[in-house]
Amino acid sequence: MEKKSSPISLIMEQAAAYKGKYICSVVLAVIAVVSGMVPYLAVAEMVTAMIGGEDKDISFYVLWCIIAAAGYICKGVFTGISTSVSHTATYLTMKEIRQKLITKLTRMPMGVITESPSGHYKDVIVDRVEGIEVPLAHLLPEMTANVLAPVLMLIYLFTLDWRLALISLITIPVGMGVMSTTMKSYGENYGKSVEIGGRMTNAIVEYMSGIEVIKAFSQSENSYGKYTEAVNENASFFYGWMKSAQWAMSAYNAITPSVLLTVLPFGFLFYASGSLTASGFVTVIVLSLGLLEPLIAAMNYTDNIARVGTVMGQIKEVLESPEIERTNKASSVKGSSVEFRNVTFSYDGEKKALSGINLTIPEGKVTALVGHSGSGKSTVAKLVAGFRDVTDGKLIMGGQNVRDIPLDVQADRIAYVEQNNFLFDDTVMENIRMGKAGATDEEVMAAAKAAGCDEFIRGLDKGYQTIVGSAGGHLSGGERQRIAIARAMLKDAPIVILDEATAYIDPENEAIIQAAMAKLVRGKTVIVIAHRLSTITDADNIVVMDNGSVAAQGTHESLLKECGLYRDMWAAHTGTKGGAA
Repeated sequence: MEKKSSPISLIMEQAAAYKGKYICSVVLAVIAVVSGMVPYLAVAEMVTAMIGGEDKDISFYVLWCIIAAAGYICKGVFTGISTSVSHTATYLTMKEIRQKLITKLTRMPMGVITESPSGHYKDVIVDRVEGIEVPLAHLLPEMTANVLAPVLMLIYLFTLDWRLALISLITIPVGMGVMSTTMKSYGENYGKSVEIGGRMTNAIVEYMSGIEVIKAFSQSENSYGKYTEAVNENASFFYGWMKSAQWAMSAYNAITPSVLLTVLPFGFLFYASGSLTASGFVTVIVLSLGLLEPLIAAMNYTDNIARVGTVMGQIKEVLESPEIERTNKASSVKGSSVEFRNVTFSYDGEKKALSGINLTIPEGKVTALVGHSGSGKSTVAKLVAGFRDVTDGKLIMGGQNVRDIPLDVQADRIAYVEQNNFLFDDTVMENIRMGKAGATDEEVMAAAKAAGCDEFIRGLDKGYQTIVGSAGGHLSGGERQRIAIARAMLKDAPIVILDEATAYIDPENEAIIQAAMAKLVRGKTVIVIAHRLSTITDADNIVVMDNGSVAAQGTHESLLKECGLYRDMWAAHTGTKGGAA
């Protein structure tokens, strides 16, 4: 049976590279806690001297005051250094975890990502990873130190009077017993809080993403329903959880520090019976007060341990998600032909989107994919682009099975332009430069000129340094598309996929974009997906898709003669155009 890892072991697996820093932090934290107990020892010495009637001059008390001050100062200094070291290691660990998660997303099938709620991965990568900051930066050094130092002091108390040493600990199990009534369900409640919080995050993201539609159709009041329900559910859950835990927490905070309730009466009895000296009694009283403070601080971290299990479970779930099957060995691809050999693909494991298709896309030629919605056109394109993996059969690129080609090598050989190209909230210059990391400004501007967008870019407020807004929202659809084509031109990949690239473009921009795409595809292996058949009549080969299969292929003229499905599609297309005219 598979051994279940503990939350701490899971989190330390991710922090293994910085183990030395954490050990250093723990050592410094222990020194800080021990230093913090020095003032209690100093007070005990001074009080014992005073009540014992010892004839001590002022220098004795000054010395112990200096020792107490030194201990207090050392506590602050070593605590600060320990915290600095642990936080440095923690933020480096969080950075690496986030990088692992982002890298993992690039290797996961697009279906797994797009089928998840909008805010899921943001919640894991941002909020959940942020949740391990306290356990890593504080729990490891501080909890360790706050447990170890009192243990050393407890050993000293046992040398003074083992009875009072044990009695000084009575309030801890009593307080913990009260606390356990609510802590036993902490892990379950925290997991539920994450789930409910995730639903609220998704509702907020969905609401903000659809705000334009909501306002356009005057649905503001009705649209609040799902969002309001999610927020109220979150608030109601936390209110109920905190209310149910309030009495236990209050009792714990009242009982645990009340060490004098047990030490004073029993200590007096022992002193009265002559089995305990006055100096020993005073020392135990003072040190017992210093004993519980770090132990209580340590116990306050126990809820973080429960959280770690949920947080690391979500992180681990993403890191262990299925990946597109590719080799990790270095490989190069010669040629840009693409071949499907008896390829089958299913999105949900049941209904087949492609059923054993055999198709050759020759190098340096334009191949168009046509067919009704759901026929499999975009699925073919996404398989070639590496967004998904074939279920059965083989996809050959440049004479090699794509599974023998690293995913990044496959991605480098493909420029993908679709109807809804995404632009980042950055400058025009940087959005185009994404096509080729390290490209010079001159190369970026040359690509923009080739894509026919240099003129409109220079007309923007800050030219190439204009911020395009979230998802390119400050630009029109045609402008975004032209920048996307410039980005693809800069990449200069040997295979170009145009997925409905001009589907929603106005006639004026379409002419410009068509001219830009003509330059983009020159000398490339091109796969074009289009609903408007008039845009692909000059393609070298037109593949007619129907229900996940290749129904026919050939030139425009040959298909009009030999393929009834293509003929019907052409008639519908030209009839629509004629009617519209």
